[in-house]
Amino acid sequence: MAFKKTPMCINSNVLVVLLLCSLACSVTASVSYDSKAIAINGQRRILISGSIHYPRSSPEMWPDLIQKAKEGGLDVIQTYVFWNGHEPTQGKYYFEENYDLVKFVKLVKEAGLYLHLRIGPYVCAEWNFGGFPVWLKYIPGINFRTDNGPFKAQMQRFTTKIVNMMKAERLFETQGGPIILSQ
Repeated sequence: MAFKKTPMCINSNVLVVLLLCSLACSVTASVSYDSKAIAINGQRRILISGSIHYPRSSPEMWPDLIQKAKEGGLDVIQTYVFWNGHEPTQGKYYFEENYDLVKFVKLVKEAGLYLHLRIGPYVCAEWNFGGFPVWLKYIPGINFRTDNGPFKAQMQRFTTKIVNMMKAERLFETQGGPIILSQ
């Protein structure tokens, strides 16, 4: 199916709507669900989501990518959290440049979109080693992606680090942030 391209016209009515939407998105949303749908502010919604993997592009590209996603009809940006990029050496974290997760999430909020944060820990995105840091395989007794004590301990440590970082930056929906889903 081909889509007809039309020129984008902005008039005062569109600007008013954009301003109102921006204001509405800056207020904390109430997100819940039932057996039929997710509800935002008491209204059942069908959310259209798509992925932007922040480390695959530069921070300078993020605003344009997010805006294009919004113009394409997305309500939610979903992104993996790439453990091997954020903790390349055990206990040494990296959240700069194209791994600046907080900056990416804040840009999603500025665009008036929601975020689905996929902490993993496994990344199904054709990413080296499934997103696991290489050092993880040297943990004694570890078995990946199983109910394994050493694996669960490392996974919980990293997941807790990310969740606490998002909380400290007030990025969850209950804090006024864009994160409405996490897995």
